[in-house]
Amino acid sequence: MSLPINIKELIHGHSVEWERLEFKRGWNPEEVIRTMCAFANDLNNWGGGYIVVGIEANDGMPVLPPAGLQQNQLDKIQNEILELGNRIQPAYLPIMQPYVLDGRHILVLWCPAGDFRPYSAPSTLGDKAQRQYYIRSGSSTVAAKGDTLRKIFELAARVPFDDRIHQQATIDDFDLGLIQAYLHEVKSDLYEESKHISLADLARNMHIAKGSNEFLRPVNVGLMFFTPKPETYFDRSWIEVVWHKDDVGDNFTEHYFKGALHYQLREALRFIRTNIIGEKVIKVPNQAEALRFYNYPYEAVEEALSNAVYHKGYDLGNPIEVQIFLDCITVLSYPGPVPPVGQQILKHQKIVARNYRNRRIGDFLKELDLTEGRGTGFPKMFRKMENNGSPQPIIETDENGSYFMVTLPINPKYVEAINDKADDIVSDKGKGNNFNINSLDDLILWGNQESNAEVSKQVSKQVSKQVSDILTEKVSAFADKIIEMTALNPLSKKEILEQLSLANHTKNKERHIDPLLTIGWIAYTVPDNPKNMYQKYKITESGKKILQLIKNEK
Repeated sequence: MSLPINIKELIHGHSVEWERLEFKRGWNPEEVIRTMCAFANDLNNWGGGYIVVGIEANDGMPVLPPAGLQQNQLDKIQNEILELGNRIQPAYLPIMQPYVLDGRHILVLWCPAGDFRPYSAPSTLGDKAQRQYYIRSGSSTVAAKGDTLRKIFELAARVPFDDRIHQQATIDDFDLGLIQAYLHEVKSDLYEESKHISLADLARNMHIAKGSNEFLRPVNVGLMFFTPKPETYFDRSWIEVVWHKDDVGDNFTEHYFKGALHYQLREALRFIRTNIIGEKVIKVPNQAEALRFYNYPYEAVEEALSNAVYHKGYDLGNPIEVQIFLDCITVLSYPGPVPPVGQQILKHQKIVARNYRNRRIGDFLKELDLTEGRGTGFPKMFRKMENNGSPQPIIETDENGSYFMVTLPINPKYVEAINDKADDIVSDKGKGNNFNINSLDDLILWGNQESNAEVSKQVSKQVSKQVSDILTEKVSAFADKIIEMTALNPLSKKEILEQLSLANHTKNKERHIDPLLTIGWIAYTVPDNPKNMYQKYKITESGKKILQLIKNEK
């Protein structure tokens, strides 16, 4: 049965770090049993690793095309691996799968972290072999000694929360559609096989369920990614975004992003990208290229929020909180970093953690390209802020490590450009000759101005074309149609989606209607009760101004 990964991405080190990969040109049982033992001990809670037999290594990197194995060797080697697993104490078995890569046969051993640490293996396969507790040191397998050996025994039966069995759930709580969607997205060969095998076999092979056939139970990470309502099992396991629209605190909106972890992360990022991220383009005299910068570089926000999802303590019952102020964005999660990372270490741009709270969550997020490899996320965040001309991020925790907060300050040049643009709009009322629109932020600012509709009519068709492009890219492909429909008469969600030939589904509402509601270009007809059965949507005054800009082009 195939592994729940993309084998090519794995071989090239894109989905897991190189330290978690061991390449063997040929079959060497003594080396393999030691590495199996090391991955099972998982000293730093990285999530185990993979042994690839049939590919030679050069300084830890794969040499391609593969050397390959003879096809008639594969069954024999797999039987030997079963014997090796029984020689490890406690007994430990990896998940094995043959593959054909570039026309050559290889064998991949997935060695997840074991549940019954510490594990020991014989130093040789001879009769007088001594038993050793093996660990990974960089990309090598070595016997543990001294403090490292003591640390292994401290880890005995200590399983990270995301890899623990959830005793109150059953595998029937998994959503097969979510599992298959994940396998399809990461291009795992297991996707096709998932259509023909039992849910129990699928869950066991993905290592999202553990136990005997009679008492097979989901592990926490499986419930986090493959159930539609993880908050059923983990209290308040969602992302809260609070958008403050003034500096007094009276005008704000709250948005809750729930569902499978990767879905809520993507939806929260989509909301921020659509409604918060703004770009400014400044033309420089006698220079071909214009200056481009953002209020917040999206990649920095992505790293901050993905890191919070990765490292949050899902046993605490605290949501991830994103606060969007006029001058900064803060991302708060609980608890703080795993020791020895503390306030002093957080002052450095490169943070190297020895231990990880959620060894399985990180693997799933990496497969989905939602987080960076180990230790590379924060440097990328600092680099993106610097390249954008923004102040450096501020990373905080307290002495007890009870929280972790990242603050991304707004780009001061962006604030200056916004203020200059506001002045231009006020001074050019009634003329409209010099007005230009380059971003969604410009559109929102335009809609909030008190200028009369005559100004809109004088804006050039070229600018109106920019408006249509921005609406399509930043808000919704149907933004202009929805604004135009609600200008004729108020419409319900069902009526709007039917006129767009879209299914009357919550996802379509969130994707196409909610952004316009958040920006303020449409509004509820019953604002005090959003869930009113007679609720409809109507155009606002700001929306009418945007509609006039759209009509100029048409």
